[in-house]
Amino acid sequence: MRTPVRAAPAALAILALALPAVLIDDTPARAAAVFVETNPSTVRAGDEVGIRASCDDNLRAATVTSDPTGAVIVSPRYGFLTATARVPATTDAGDYDITLECPDGKTAKSTMHVVLRVEPARGPATGGGGTAGGQSAPYLIGGGLAALAAGVALSVVAARRRRFG
Repeated sequence: MRTPVRAAPAALAILALALPAVLIDDTPARAAAVFVETNPSTVRAGDEVGIRASCDDNLRAATVTSDPTGAVIVSPRYGFLTATARVPATTDAGDYDITLECPDGKTAKSTMHVVLRVEPARGPATGGGGTAGGQSAPYLIGGGLAALAAGVALSVVAARRRRFG
């Protein structure tokens, strides 16, 4: 027996009306309520790092602890718990756990990556060497002064020709 053709559109219409009710959940979407993070997550020894955290209730201060910075109090600001801490210059390179302890007892963990502070000995080798130190600096200064003097002399000669010509 064949199914009437009119039944398929009616079934599709019922499915189209019922599907959004199944897919839409009327409870509001929430991000993770308890977290801690550093900005930047990779920091050089001796630099400052920003700490941003969140507890269920961001109206009271909480404590963030890590090996390099020790205990830091994060205070409510702009809807989050924030603070700034300096990683000591003597900190060894490596990954360090950061732990948030909320006033209600909940905790969160994150990782901060500390790298060594390395200062370059000289600039990158990018070509002409005009900014590099060494023997070329006196020649560049002398050439610039000679070009300036030639420009002044030519402007004087041009001005005289116009006046007398």
